Amino acid sequence: MAATIAYSSVEVGTELPAQSFPLRRVNLVMYAGASGDFNVIHWNSRAATSVGLPDVIAHGMLTMAEAARVLTDWVGDPAAVVEYGVRFTRPVPVPDDDTGALLEVSGRVTELLQDRRVRVELTATAAGDKVLGQARAVVQLA
Repeated sequence: MAATIAYSSVEVGTELPAQSFPLRRVNLVMYAGASGDFNVIHWNSRAATSVGLPDVIAHGMLTMAEAARVLTDWVGDPAAVVEYGVRFTRPVPVPDDDTGALLEVSGRVTELLQDRRVRVELTATAAGDKVLGQARAVVQLA
């Protein structure tokens, strides 16, 4: 599948559609099974709080992957994301209830590059706190 966004239709400041991603404990269990990351801080409240965390926290790579969905949904092709990196600034606590946490992600084109590529900066928050810093990607457009 090729990128569906035309380079000619994008300019610096173009906003990507914002998305919200609910994260509940069941999502952490599914991610642990898929990734093999069974670190106890991702499923056991007692263990998480004993090391100074507010509660069980979402896997950093799960948070990063959910944020990347804003990019892949916008461009229409996961392979069009040619660079992606973040810094983890805060953990995402996931309460043991029916609601869990809500990861909110938005993005904006910050630079037009050569070869129909653009640089995008993402903003990711949970409970009003910025959870990813320097979340940047380069995306190949049509």
